[in-house]
Amino acid sequence: MLTLKTINDNPEAVILKLAKKHFDAKELVYKVLDEDKRRKETQSELDGLLSEVNSKSKSIGALMKEGKKEEAETERNFVQELKVRIQSLEANLKEAERELQELLVLLPNIPSDEVPEGRVAEDNVIEKTGGIVPQLEEGAVPHWDLAKKYDLIDFELGVKISGAGFPVYKGKGARLQRALINFFLDKAREAGYLEVQPPYVVNAASGYGTGQLPDKEGQMYHATADDLYLIPTAEVPVTNIYRDTILEEKDLPIKNTAYSACFRREAGSYGKDVRGLNRLHQFDKVEIVRIDTPEHSYESLKEMVAYVESLVTELELPWRILRLCGGDMSFTSALTFDFEVFSAAQQRWLEVSSVSNFESYQANRLKCRYRTTDKKTQLVHTLNGSALALPRIVAALLENNQKSDGIHIPKALVPYTGFDIID
Repeated sequence: MLTLKTINDNPEAVILKLAKKHFDAKELVYKVLDEDKRRKETQSELDGLLSEVNSKSKSIGALMKEGKKEEAETERNFVQELKVRIQSLEANLKEAERELQELLVLLPNIPSDEVPEGRVAEDNVIEKTGGIVPQLEEGAVPHWDLAKKYDLIDFELGVKISGAGFPVYKGKGARLQRALINFFLDKAREAGYLEVQPPYVVNAASGYGTGQLPDKEGQMYHATADDLYLIPTAEVPVTNIYRDTILEEKDLPIKNTAYSACFRREAGSYGKDVRGLNRLHQFDKVEIVRIDTPEHSYESLKEMVAYVESLVTELELPWRILRLCGGDMSFTSALTFDFEVFSAAQQRWLEVSSVSNFESYQANRLKCRYRTTDKKTQLVHTLNGSALALPRIVAALLENNQKSDGIHIPKALVPYTGFDIID
């Protein structure tokens, strides 16, 4: 969430910048300012009374030593009245802090100056393209037909077991999944990321820390009996490793990678764009997460974008990088780059990764700080990216590499699959 200092220093600038996300923040910002003023006034009055009680307590002791028992008793009664007032103020302060937090979490992150104006996906800026769009042979079909032809993925069986959006991978389809996961993890480790294996369920505090709660609770699977949430991405548990911590500047940047299954309700999704692997409720993904200093975080973002570019290049897929406009960004992001690969059989671009800098927005929720060399503490910047999400990568690999003799596996993956063709 935004810091109170950011809002107090220049509320009009906050309102103006959030307008780039098409978020009308005026009323909410001034509610925050009013609530913060009430909190400060309550705190000031409370501090004054606590100081007075401390002073009176000392004077009572002095009066008793002097034998002035009646005066001491009068002071003691006055202190009791102050303590009753203090209890009331402490309750008021707690309530003011709670209401302030409830207001602050409703404000999205401020977009970076690099974020382009725009309202919808069509307004995103194409930063870079690469790869060659394949010319498919006559009779080429989309991946859901290929999955059935070669017995790679059974969508109907997934419906029987769980419901729509939970496919069953079989044979070489399952091996391709495992190959991609290992390929992505190995590449991340070679790039200096520490591999971790996080839980697939998190508590509400973790969801709050990374901004999924209260913004995206409708998209998360919630185990209500235990008040736990199935993770929508490994970003959530991995970033929460650093919740309520103070890191040392010399240890930054921290670079982690994790494979996980991801679970998303995707409520309201329908139509041709969600067929097959295009949109699932459960899917596999390898995530990269960085914790860095504010001064270096945008250099880290560039490095992460370049790293994801190297992955899609090695997989020999046609790709493009989009810089998201204000209206198409997430609630928590300051700057996001999306990666898309081209699906030749579907004749459309498929999103396979988002790489984002959240600046201090998540860190403020997480209470994650670092100690500078001069022993001061300040909020870190957090970043993450998909490296990569498997479903649409698999869709594009199957479709773009189909030939009359079968589906050819990109050279970089063959050591992981153990086969070079699906036939």
